Amino acid sequence: MFRLLPTYRQPTPGPYRGLHPPVVGSIEATPAPSPWRSSRIPHASPGLVLGIDLGGTKIALAVGDLSGGLRAVFRRAAELSGDPERDLAAIVGDAHRLLARVGIAREQLAALGLSSPGPIDPESRHIVSPPNLPGWTDVPAPAILEDALGCPCFLENDANAAALAEWHFGAARGARDAVYLTMSTGVGGGLILGGRLHRGVGWCAGEVGHAPVEWDGLPCACGLRGCLEAYVGGRAWAEHLRSRAAAEGRVAQLAGGKERIQPEHLVAAAHEGDAFAVAELDRFNDYLARSLVQIVCTVAPEVIVLGTIPTAAGERLCIAPIQRRVRERVWARLGARVRIVPAALGERLPYYAGLCPALAGVEESRRGGAS
Repeated sequence: MFRLLPTYRQPTPGPYRGLHPPVVGSIEATPAPSPWRSSRIPHASPGLVLGIDLGGTKIALAVGDLSGGLRAVFRRAAELSGDPERDLAAIVGDAHRLLARVGIAREQLAALGLSSPGPIDPESRHIVSPPNLPGWTDVPAPAILEDALGCPCFLENDANAAALAEWHFGAARGARDAVYLTMSTGVGGGLILGGRLHRGVGWCAGEVGHAPVEWDGLPCACGLRGCLEAYVGGRAWAEHLRSRAAAEGRVAQLAGGKERIQPEHLVAAAHEGDAFAVAELDRFNDYLARSLVQIVCTVAPEVIVLGTIPTAAGERLCIAPIQRRVRERVWARLGARVRIVPAALGERLPYYAGLCPALAGVEESRRGGAS
């Protein structure tokens, strides 16, 4: 049985010691249930947490209270060096600057939350080797941040953290059973079952993007074939669109050249009624609906929250067609009760995704102390 996020550890030995925070970036001015426990959080601890959302393209930090209220936020391009020690030093610098700007001392923090791309080793609390974090191989990031910032750090993979965020603060509020999916670079997913985040063996639950929608179909970046991600993941879809779009077509015009096409250009052209864009978005909807039918029949959630591309495409072009396809292919009494909705948090999602693991850790520590 895995130890899920063990208690606060002593400073990390080895080359990750001694982070000196640089000054970088600029600042913009219902706790989650969890099995995590940390005996190092006092029961009368200060009521502030720091959340860090780590991604391949951006870093987002937020200071929040224990009800999830945002006090201050920070966001910048990731600009990762490939050296985890240097990258984490920069993040620590971001944290120090954010805290200083709003007049919060480190001693006021009850916990840190870290949302990171997977895979994650829940036993060692290491970030294993995410495809979009070059050089980050077997990195003990939570222990490093604990060493530098002096309070417990709770780790969660980014899709699960986003699912928690939409569940507590966004489109899935009030549901006991919910599924969150995002089609950004890849396809990430998180499951809330019976009012709790479900991680499964090795924290591999929710990897909907790597279940096949075509047997022996297109190759996926994960090494398998026919995965949903190979058809609707942002990176794979952009490559497909560049190969299919006409150089003189509206999508290429919006992108400033066929080789620069991204999903947002296709969505914008579809909103204008461009025939190629509408057809390609219909193909996207069809593959996503195939996956959602399996989810509905297996999990029977109250709500499925779709982020990124479906949210941008909107109700008419994406959400309603997907809902219709799903209802046509599941039992009527089931399809009528499952809502498919766009994500609600928008630009706030990374901040809440960073905070939610910390809120979960503080809440469970308090429960443990009261029992």
